[in-house]
Amino acid sequence: MRKYLRIPALFISFVFLSTPIIQVVGEPRITLRSSPKDVSVAQIESMSNISIRGDNEEGIYLHSTINHSYESKSINGDSVVIDHATGLMWPDSGLEANTMFFWSSVSEEKGIPLNRGSGYAGFQDWRLPTLEEAVSLLESSRSHGLFIDPIINKGIEQIFTSDVSGQRFVWEVSFAAGSIRLEHNNFASYMVPVRSEN
Repeated sequence: MRKYLRIPALFISFVFLSTPIIQVVGEPRITLRSSPKDVSVAQIESMSNISIRGDNEEGIYLHSTINHSYESKSINGDSVVIDHATGLMWPDSGLEANTMFFWSSVSEEKGIPLNRGSGYAGFQDWRLPTLEEAVSLLESSRSHGLFIDPIINKGIEQIFTSDVSGQRFVWEVSFAAGSIRLEHNNFASYMVPVRSEN
């Protein structure tokens, strides 16, 4: 009787030890446009990964539908937040909340303060986010008074994007209102630069 009990036990052990490990693959990464362009309201209304709640003379109220996977980490002594859902890297809390910039002075990578010297977190390719990238940060509800996860932003209420509308206006994202709006391209605002992780 004991002989028969040992054989199934050995067989079961062999089956469990030789079963291949199946890796569960997460959702595919969402690719957002990274090059600036002239964006119309009609193009915004057809953007994927957003939900529009309404609009008025103040702007278009919307939020991202992306299921983010944020990771906060330190690289070369600088704090960054990586969104594994989009492959975007953001500096922790953007720039100083009391420092405003003119869009024309930061619309190129060389105008971004984080690219100076050896670069923030060792990278010198920080840039203004496109409207798609900046809108991806908008949450459907307020957290700490803003429509953005506090892991990314700890106080900046609105930021420039690299996208324009015509030659005189730039798209701005308001984390305070959960909206986007057009501002004159010589208007001063805050910025939260971004870079692609890879």
